[in-house]
Amino acid sequence: MKKTDKYWQPLNEQLGFALYVCSKEIIKSYKPHLDPYNLTYTQYIAMQVLWENEIISFKDMGNILHLDSGTLTPLIKRLEKRGLLRRVTNSEDERSIDIELLPAGKELYDKLPPLTERIMENCNSTFDETNTLRDQLWALLEKIHRN
Repeated sequence: MKKTDKYWQPLNEQLGFALYVCSKEIIKSYKPHLDPYNLTYTQYIAMQVLWENEIISFKDMGNILHLDSGTLTPLIKRLEKRGLLRRVTNSEDERSIDIELLPAGKELYDKLPPLTERIMENCNSTFDETNTLRDQLWALLEKIHRN
């Protein structure tokens, strides 16, 4: 694309770049809150899925997190080694693996600080502002998936 093209934009005006930089900064703001629990952000969101479901198929977890099996498998293995979850064969379909929250994983949830509030503070944003932006981003993702 050339500077003379109708939709040419410098990098700092491009949607993708703004989302990329904001995403990195928001995820980075989780780090000091997750480090004491030896969790990465990706491990945290995987655990969040289990805290909400307690047991879920590997496939469904991958869909929720938008992660492929090549990324999700080592992530689950690391959390399993820590005793936070376990992989079990689905009783109805032996080809399917379920991920089950273990007591140590439940205890971890109780120990974590209220991260939503802390991240909003880091963003200098209100609950309503944060929720509005989140809703706009999910709507954008839905539009992208329709193409």
